[in-house]
Amino acid sequence: MVKKDDKTKGQKLEEELLIKSEIVGSKDDGLLEEAQGYGEEYKQFLCHKTEREIVDYTVPIVEKLGYKKFVPGTKYKPGQKVYFVNRNKNLITMTFGKRPLVEGVRISVAHADSPRLDFKPNPLFEADDMAYFKTHYYGGIKKYQWTTIPLSLHGVVTLTNGSTVKVTIGEDDSDPSFCITDLLIHLAYDQVQKPAAKVIDGEQLNILIGSWPFKDDKVSQKVKLNIMNILHEKYGITEADFQSAELCACPAYRPRDFGLDRSLIGAYGQDDKVCCFAQFKAETETQKPEFTSMMVFADKEETGSDGPTGMRSVFWRDFLEDVASAWGYPIRHVLRNSLCLSCDVNAGVDPAWPEVFESRNCSYIGRGPVVSKYTGSRGKYSTNDASAETMSYLRKILEDAKIPWQVGELGKIDVGGGGTIASEISVHNLDTIDMGVPVLSMHAPLEVTSKVDDYLLYKAMKAFFACKDPKDF
Repeated sequence: MVKKDDKTKGQKLEEELLIKSEIVGSKDDGLLEEAQGYGEEYKQFLCHKTEREIVDYTVPIVEKLGYKKFVPGTKYKPGQKVYFVNRNKNLITMTFGKRPLVEGVRISVAHADSPRLDFKPNPLFEADDMAYFKTHYYGGIKKYQWTTIPLSLHGVVTLTNGSTVKVTIGEDDSDPSFCITDLLIHLAYDQVQKPAAKVIDGEQLNILIGSWPFKDDKVSQKVKLNIMNILHEKYGITEADFQSAELCACPAYRPRDFGLDRSLIGAYGQDDKVCCFAQFKAETETQKPEFTSMMVFADKEETGSDGPTGMRSVFWRDFLEDVASAWGYPIRHVLRNSLCLSCDVNAGVDPAWPEVFESRNCSYIGRGPVVSKYTGSRGKYSTNDASAETMSYLRKILEDAKIPWQVGELGKIDVGGGGTIASEISVHNLDTIDMGVPVLSMHAPLEVTSKVDDYLLYKAMKAFFACKDPKDF
């Protein structure tokens, strides 16, 4: 081993001037053990697979931690905590800081929705003595990945009397499971000649839900009726009620430790629940910060952030304006002095597919949170591009807190790309930057992350909310 005093001038300059990116475990072999407890909490969070279920799960937690429902017009004191729910799909939590709100808020936003299979308005049909649900896929998926895997059903049905029933079938060991069937290999010669995008057509994503007939010879669709009768007996719904429902199918996989060393987590929906949980845990643990902290669970990111619960909506800005108006602060002044982390994942380098990654500017599993100055596709279309000052501000926060981190870009320039909600936030004259973790198999029914990356993201979020330095740009 070369002693420090024995290093050459070049070696010393190399340490001082050049970047050295390496796996975190090579420097801190105790970090994985430290991250295990966090990983267990995170896996429990992942068991809630839709944005509604995430809100239902987290609201009792924040209430137990002392958060109160936000009341417009109230002048809250430093350290007080409030929460706001929008249409049962968005959650905002806020901890009031010592400095006036007009000096800026530290905001983080992550999306709780993930790719899935939504039910069509008239989903139930019978064919060849089997009953199916028709679906319309939600978000970007490889359709062939969703066949022959166990599926669970999630969502709500609102009845004509205005009451809403919640549906979850297929997550408990005692529940039945469901699947989309695929063509047997013996008859699939023509099928396997097709491009991957055409192997399974969108209209073939029909979920098999039963095959036993209702006992009545005068009924024409016996299997369909039997399924509807089962649903009616359990939930009180009729077929017409599907037209006022939000139902979907998700992979029935449970979050699991992956790898013999238990260093990874494999689960459905880690894009972007890994960031949801990190920011949620960090914000709820924030006590009397210098600047007011604000956390948002967003919806509809996977389909363009539209609608009243997506980040193109003004629900979050309206909330912040209500907070600011109690002191008479114009919302535009608060926003331009604030900073937002668009917490979203990036593509982890997969050695099975090296041709799509640009190794110097992509993110790697096990090297800490990934900061993305920009996302978008090809010529930086549909992107927010964080300023040099914003990057520098976040760098200082992470380095002062001794958080290992890396930069990331979503693959080679002309290979593809993708966007985040950052561009929907920064349009409000709000400095915004992306930070998340690298993910393997993003948007697949099962995604993989590093426990250490997940844990360090949480620590980075705590440092962000606890930052005492004003934003002077």
